[in-house]
Amino acid sequence: MPLTVEEREAFLAEPHIGALSVASGRPDRAPVTVPIWYGYEPGGEVWIVTERSSRKFALIQAAGRFSMMADHGPRYVSVEGEVVLTETTTGAELRAMAARYLPGEQVDPYVKNAMEVFTEMVTVRMRPRRWLSADLSAPTRD
Repeated sequence: MPLTVEEREAFLAEPHIGALSVASGRPDRAPVTVPIWYGYEPGGEVWIVTERSSRKFALIQAAGRFSMMADHGPRYVSVEGEVVLTETTTGAELRAMAARYLPGEQVDPYVKNAMEVFTEMVTVRMRPRRWLSADLSAPTRD
């Protein structure tokens, strides 16, 4: 059964691994789908961090939109919308994303390594427009 607005936003705000999908730009290919860390606060935008030189970022720029799905057991939330902001990732954003997914003692080493390894990171923000959600273990509401 579908989640309520509050349930789906709270679920998406939890640190699940997302599956980001974006149009491949080719009529003979399905959308490109990749696992990704993401950030979200209820009522806000979904945001991701990726390399500026990545194929994923080029496809997101070309499409101007993407979808993202998070799931855990019998629950899932899928959200789709347009890109509303793309900017160079700040150290604070990279740290916030790492802290969302990693134990505290691993955050600083991850951030240091990412800043050395990746050429240029960008933060992409998407405004949710369409939602799909369900809790397949929940009884139906009357």
